[in-house]
Amino acid sequence: MKKESHSPKHMGKPTVHLLYTCPFSWKIRGLIDYIGLDVDYIGINGLRAKKELAFVENWNKVPVLTDSDGSIHYDSTPMMFYLDEKYNSSKLATMGDFARRDEWLQWVDTKMSKATIPILYGGLFSALQTTVRISKLEKFGFFSRRLYAWAGFPIMWGIIARSRVKKDGRSPKQLWHDLLSEFTSSHSGEFFSGDSPDLVDFAAFGYMRSISPFPQFSKLEDHEAGMAWYNRMMATIQ
Repeated sequence: MKKESHSPKHMGKPTVHLLYTCPFSWKIRGLIDYIGLDVDYIGINGLRAKKELAFVENWNKVPVLTDSDGSIHYDSTPMMFYLDEKYNSSKLATMGDFARRDEWLQWVDTKMSKATIPILYGGLFSALQTTVRISKLEKFGFFSRRLYAWAGFPIMWGIIARSRVKKDGRSPKQLWHDLLSEFTSSHSGEFFSGDSPDLVDFAAFGYMRSISPFPQFSKLEDHEAGMAWYNRMMATIQ
């Protein structure tokens, strides 16, 4: 876990700087909802991330947690361990086999994280839908909203998503279906470690939930086991 000892100001309660559509931010949000932690969410302008996160030394990515004691924490997976330890008595981190947990956390952070861009930006029209939707959900200024919506999609589609789809060889939908099948087949019960979710569940849930505000989520909805698990996760945080 990485953390700094300084903060721009004392916030009175934990704050999380984030992008509302960011999969790494969703990982933290799901866990925060589950443990019932009262936090203030602060959306940043993604085009000004370096400036808006200048209070964190050598880091310009979201999410960033400023705890009530002024300590600053970042990097989503270590943040999950920190939140679980401080506010949940490490109940999630101590479930099941630790080696198996760490192996699947790495799998989720490697496989599912790389699958989010292909599903959202894998086609030209799909990429346009995504950037327009993000421009409406995130904190952009008047001009930067339009710049991101109309200049961002050819970059995400043409430079990043197409290369990932070509390298993998599967359609974005098939990739996600294969990942969901592999993940749900590993479960020891209704969740990864049994009858209640653990950190692996929340990591995977964050990546999948980040797709939910977009039309492309419909491509995942016919994966029966994956959606059954996703709905069980939703039920735990509502």
